[in-house]
Order: sequence, then structure tokens, then C-alpha cells
Amino acid sequence: MTWDWSAVGDFMPRLLDGLVVTLEATALGSLLSFAVGLVWALLQRTPTRFVRWPVNVLVEFVRNTPLLVQLFFLFYVLPTWGVRFSPLTTGVVALGLHYSTYTAEVYRAGIDGVPKGQWEAAHALSLPRSRTWIAVILPQAVRRVVPALGNYVIAMFKDTPMLAAITVLDMLQRTRLQGAQTFQYVEPFTVVGIAFIVLAYPTSLLMRALERRLGH
Repeated sequence: MTWDWSAVGDFMPRLLDGLVVTLEATALGSLLSFAVGLVWALLQRTPTRFVRWPVNVLVEFVRNTPLLVQLFFLFYVLPTWGVRFSPLTTGVVALGLHYSTYTAEVYRAGIDGVPKGQWEAAHALSLPRSRTWIAVILPQAVRRVVPALGNYVIAMFKDTPMLAAITVLDMLQRTRLQGAQTFQYVEPFTVVGIAFIVLAYPTSLLMRALERRLGH
């Protein structure tokens, strides 16, 4: 077996196209998971048990079922009920909902980490509950959990190859198509593996540095 650099050159345009899709899915999925995760975290703290319990059940159900099963459900089952999305939209929704159950726990930890005195000070100033959350609690909680949220972005990036199972033309799917057409699998799969490392590892180092900085 010999390494064929021409195969790498032929594959690079497809790799770059797939990279754009992969980054798009990661970015949109991350934003969705951050927003929905915060909603879950706040609803889990509501005093109304008829809201809190169903949310807890939903979060636990999503967290304890595989992402791949959720992808198949959204892509193959929902259309039978008249709900249909494009493959990429389905992938973004699946990633966002799946990881929102983890970011909800991150937010919960951040909120619990806010000193009790902050709540008491807001109460002493007669701040409305909504103002207390927006101006006092959430800014402090989010600052504490930024590194953890960043780690989930990296994890989501590494999970994007699962989107190939629902025909999303991400880096992995384009690699498989390249191999099927040229019967050269070593070069494309090696290149895509290196691409994941090159993107994920520096980001991981950045998150560690950010964690140390915010920890002081």
C-alpha cells in the first residue's frame, strides 16, 4: 500500500465543503443547546411541580437515549406524522436537543454556585424576581460555566459524523462518498481524522486556558 498524494488533492475540495457543513451544524447546534438548556435549567427550578416534573422526565429521557436513535426518530419517524425537515436541520435540532440536557446540568451547577448572599442582597433591594435572575444571578452563573459549555461544543463537533447516518453531507459523509467513487479509502479517512484533531485539540487547549483564567 502506498500513499497517494493526488488522492488527497482530489479530496480537498470535498473536505472543505464538508467542513463548512460540519462547522455550521456545530455552531447552530451549540446555540440551540445553550438556549434550550437554559430554559430546562430554569423550568427545573420552578416551584410548580406540574411544570418541574414533566421537564425532569423529558430531560432524563433525552439524556439517556442515544443521539443516533434521536436522529433516526426525527428524520424517519416524524415525517410519517407530517413533520419534515431537511437533513441538516434535523441534525442541528437533534444535536441541540440532545446536548441541551447536558448544558442544563451545567447551568444548574452554575446557578447553585452563586453565593446565597447575592440572592439575599437582591431581595433586600426589593428587586423583582425576573430582574434578580437577569441582572444578578445569570451573569454570575454563566461566567462560571463558560469553560464547561465550551467542552460540550467540542464534544458536539466530534459527534457531527453521526449526521452522515441521515445523509447530511458533512466531512464523514463526503469521505465515504469519495472512497466509494475512487476506491481509495486510506487517504480520505486519514485526512478527515487529521482535520478533526487539528480543529478539536487547539480548541480544547483554549477552553483549558479560559477555565484557568476565569477560575482566578
